[in-house]
Amino acid sequence: MAQLIADSRDGEFILYDLLGADKLTEHEKYADFSKKSFDLMIAEARKLALKEVLPTLAEGDRKGVRFDQGKVTVPEGFHRAREAVMEAGFTSVIEDPDWGGQGLPYQIAFAIMEYVVGANYALSGYTHMGHGTGKMIELYGTDKLKNLFLEKLYTAEWGGTMLLTEPEAGSDVGALTTTAKRNDDGTWSISGNKIFITAGEHDMTENIVHPVLARIEGAPAGSKGISIFIVPKIWVNEDGSLGEANDVACTGTEEKMGLHGSATCAMALGSKGKCRGFLLGEENRGLEIMFHMMNEARLNVGFQGSSAASMAYLYALDYARSRKQGKRLSDIKNPDAPSAPIIAHPDVRRMMTWMKSHVDGMRTLIFYVASLFDTQAVSEDPKEVARASDLIELLTPVVKAYCAERGFEVCVQAVQTFGGYGYTREYPVEQLLRDAKIASIYEGTDGIQAMDLLGRKLGMKKGMVFAALMEEMNAAIAQARDFETLSPMADALDKAVRELGATAMDLGMTAMSERFETAFAHASPFLEITGDVVMGWLHLRRAVTAEQKLAAAKKKADQVFYGGIVTCARFFIDTVLPVTQGKMASVRGLSSAALDMDDKAFG
Repeated sequence: MAQLIADSRDGEFILYDLLGADKLTEHEKYADFSKKSFDLMIAEARKLALKEVLPTLAEGDRKGVRFDQGKVTVPEGFHRAREAVMEAGFTSVIEDPDWGGQGLPYQIAFAIMEYVVGANYALSGYTHMGHGTGKMIELYGTDKLKNLFLEKLYTAEWGGTMLLTEPEAGSDVGALTTTAKRNDDGTWSISGNKIFITAGEHDMTENIVHPVLARIEGAPAGSKGISIFIVPKIWVNEDGSLGEANDVACTGTEEKMGLHGSATCAMALGSKGKCRGFLLGEENRGLEIMFHMMNEARLNVGFQGSSAASMAYLYALDYARSRKQGKRLSDIKNPDAPSAPIIAHPDVRRMMTWMKSHVDGMRTLIFYVASLFDTQAVSEDPKEVARASDLIELLTPVVKAYCAERGFEVCVQAVQTFGGYGYTREYPVEQLLRDAKIASIYEGTDGIQAMDLLGRKLGMKKGMVFAALMEEMNAAIAQARDFETLSPMADALDKAVRELGATAMDLGMTAMSERFETAFAHASPFLEITGDVVMGWLHLRRAVTAEQKLAAAKKKADQVFYGGIVTCARFFIDTVLPVTQGKMASVRGLSSAALDMDDKAFG
């Protein structure tokens, strides 16, 4: 069985042919890099992932984490893999080298992460979660907090977490009961319980830094009275040395459907009255600060779904090419005809093309959003920066929910490709399916992302941000019409884009009317159709670039590669978007049946 993570050729196509990531080196911020140095780092990440990280995937699933008297032990192989990732400097590659980063563009960072993180997402909690913790401290912390924590978090010398959820305060964070009381020395005493904490306790690092949401005594009720605190597992002294244990205890780990190598912990803070923390930012601004980390996490969760899909597809492709069973349909009446590889069978080819079209589309979507972050970093045009920022906000719930859901569905199709073998542990796709399912649940369920898209993002700047996305789509349609081969696809996408606009208008208006509950009953289907149309747009962009490259391609391998991009785009636009348009009709129908159902009628 081939050891496969991602399609490197497609990654190069997106980075350089489609998005022009190599041109970032023309800007002062990235002048020390070159396309060659980018390629070397991505190649090193792939090599490291195949050699060190991927072998831990099955080990993490089968051995899992062990909890005993407050201590969590991770699978043995995770230690070596984590050290290899740290030694390569692949923990916080976009950050300033002064704080332990590499200073890379977001696009190159995601290309690296596709290998290093994608090879075993369970491991990434121990190698990369400190980045989000550190970023909040960099943006909102005092110089003291930065000096105490930042470099150790960015280099993964210390671990990081996110302590939001409580037994009675899940997605409704404003209902939390964890409290904070000011101490005379300027620290705060923290008391409360948190659940579902990824990497909350483990034996990989000497210290773990917890950002904790809590309510200061006397603060307003609800989300307006929440503050955020930096609470280390081991207290950190003024000189950076480690002090005493800080009364942060793991009380258990969850038995999960997947991601068995990732410790999902229940945490008790201050059970002995000795838990202290540092206030991060201003009082009562905890959610605002935490959402910076949450938005990063949501993009990474979408990336998780996309990465799992990439691996599952490539394993299924390898199997479909090598597994011989049944005769070709054209030889079905010939008793002497040899068995054919199953990829020769039409239904298997349909599954493989469906998977490929979604994997390539999701990778393009994630890299496109990464390019918007790079635009923010290098552009000197305030309008361009604002446009990039707006599109990031609009697309974040789409990336999270759409890629989580479609990533899981690709894993389902990969299992189907293997037939009975796919349902066994002999092949990795069943684990990828189980591991991927969590992506649609945590960091705000897909339904919450859909409510965010409809309730907040659709109306941003009086709808002008959504209109800006439509402008991007229409520009690609106009460009595609210059190619005779792409004109039918352009016409089909044009129809879908116009229908998406009409659907968004109908749903948005209903959401502001007395029928707002009916509108939100259709929020998830609306996010799904938005994701489909965005994917259609990106496939058309890919096809335009591929046609341009085909004109100059002399090698047979290049002609096949670029031709495959065009065919893949045609498959998505010809077969997926018509179904999407049916879903648009369903949404625009604004049926209230789900709301009208009597509670007792459910059974």
